[in-house]
Amino acid sequence: MSSIKGSSAETQPALPLLHWDERGLIPAVVQDATTNAVLMVGWMNADALRLTEQSGEAHFWSRSRGQLWRKGETSGNVMRVIEVRVDCDEDTLLLRVNPAGPACHTGAVSCFYRTLEEIEP
Repeated sequence: MSSIKGSSAETQPALPLLHWDERGLIPAVVQDATTNAVLMVGWMNADALRLTEQSGEAHFWSRSRGQLWRKGETSGNVMRVIEVRVDCDEDTLLLRVNPAGPACHTGAVSCFYRTLEEIEP
């Protein structure tokens, strides 16, 4: 897995280079490394990012539960991280992954399976 900008295999990710929000979070767009489909968006704190880098599996911070979670820990649909990229403003991450199943809790391959018109009343 590629390291985050400014880090090497022997060092921790260059966390101070990233622009975290006031809660210590950064959005992470998750993309299928084979199809390039956008699968989901999650939030990461420094611990989630470190765990992701160390384990090679995507970890996130659940804003609703207030805790760390590993994608697939209950469903088995883990995401093996191939590469972590940083956007030009250093305030968003892109995780390129090989998913082991659907990304969405509904069973859809991607969380982005509906158009705006499909949810309007």
